This record gives sequence, structure tokens and C-alpha cells, in this order.
Amino acid sequence: MEKKYTYEDFLEIIRALRSENGCPWDREQTHQSLRPCLMEEAAEVIAAIRIFDQTGNPANLKEELGDVLLQVVMHAQIAAEEGLFSMEDVVQDVAEKMVRRHPHVFGDVEASTSGQVLENWEEIKKKEKEKQAWVESPLREVPPELPALTRAPKVLKKADKHYGYRSTYEEDMDKLEQALHQLRAQTPKEYDEEIEKQVGNILMAVSDISRLCKLSQEQILTDKIADLIELCEGKAEK
Repeated sequence: MEKKYTYEDFLEIIRALRSENGCPWDREQTHQSLRPCLMEEAAEVIAAIRIFDQTGNPANLKEELGDVLLQVVMHAQIAAEEGLFSMEDVVQDVAEKMVRRHPHVFGDVEASTSGQVLENWEEIKKKEKEKQAWVESPLREVPPELPALTRAPKVLKKADKHYGYRSTYEEDMDKLEQALHQLRAQTPKEYDEEIEKQVGNILMAVSDISRLCKLSQEQILTDKIADLIELCEGKAEK
């Protein structure tokens, strides 16, 4: 009969891998060295969701979620060895956060729409961040490690909320048209500072339009790339 592992068994497996008599590779890992692994595994979960939508087969999604869990537990184990915190502390922390940020479920705050829920969430999060000394400003709360297409709308949203940076859809369209006009006036070169500037203006205007329309430009571009691949492969088959 196949052995059934529990969550506690899994934690013990990771401890064993990191132990003196464990795996040489696992023992060498640090928070820094594991950064690329976590990024790759997170991307593979996103890919697994796409595959599940296409095939209806959940096996790959289950496997990739396990790989992300492995990364989380590895980081927690390294932290435990450094005397910082344990996996139990991580679970405790996130459980407390979920209860704290859902007062409409676990408290007496009313919120009948997802918009109200997000408002409450942001207000509670703001109060939590005030206690964190490493947060220099609301704009710097958005990690620079995020892909730029994902990060830009988040920074723009906070710039709007905290610093009065308010562009309307029409203003963004004007900026977009102006940048495109300037770009058309340029002669394409291998590298040109003015072209780089106008492409940057276009990307920021599109990012703000995406923000105002509540669109994921990262997902939109991903889908467009997939369309291009299918188109090219379709032509190649003919």
C-alpha cells in the first residue's frame, strides 16, 4: 500500500534534507540562492492553471503547487536554522492576517460587495505597514522584483491614492497619441534616446489605461504572444 504523507511528514522530510547527513545540494541553499527557484515555480503554477483550463486535468496543477510549497517550507526551515522563525510561525502569521483583514467574516464589520472588502483590506493593510520601519513610502511598498507590466499599475494606483496623481482615461489617450506622434517622427535606429523616451511614455500611458479599466496588461500581453505563436505555427504547417 502506498504510504500517505502528512503535512508534518513533509516538514520532517525538509528538515532531514537540510540536516548534517542530508542532501549536499539542499544543505547549501540560502534565501538568496533560492530566489530564482521560487520565481520559476510561481511561473510554472500560472502555466499549470492555463494547462488545467485547456485540458481539465488537475495533475500538473497539483504538482506545481507542491513545488511552490516546497520553496516556502525550505525558506522557513532555513530561517528556523538561523533562529529567526519556523514554518509554524509562518502559518500563525498568515492565519492571523486572514482573520484580521476579513472583519466582515470574523468580526462585526459589514461588507456586502467585493469593492467594500478591498477598501477594508487596504485600510487595514495601511495601518499594518505604518508599523514596518523598512517601508519608506506607499510607492515603495510595491516590490521592484515584480515584472514592470505588473508593477506599473500598482505604483500608479498608489500615486493616485496617496499623492493625488490623477490621470483620466482621456488624458492618458492624449499622452498616448502625443507619444505615438513623436515616435512617428523618428527614424528607426538600433538605439535612440528619443525613441526610448517615447516608448516609455507609451508604456506608462497604457499601464494607466489598464489600471483605470482594471485590466491585467501582463495577462493581455501573454495572451497576445500566445495568439502570435499559434498564428506563426499555423502558417508554418500550411
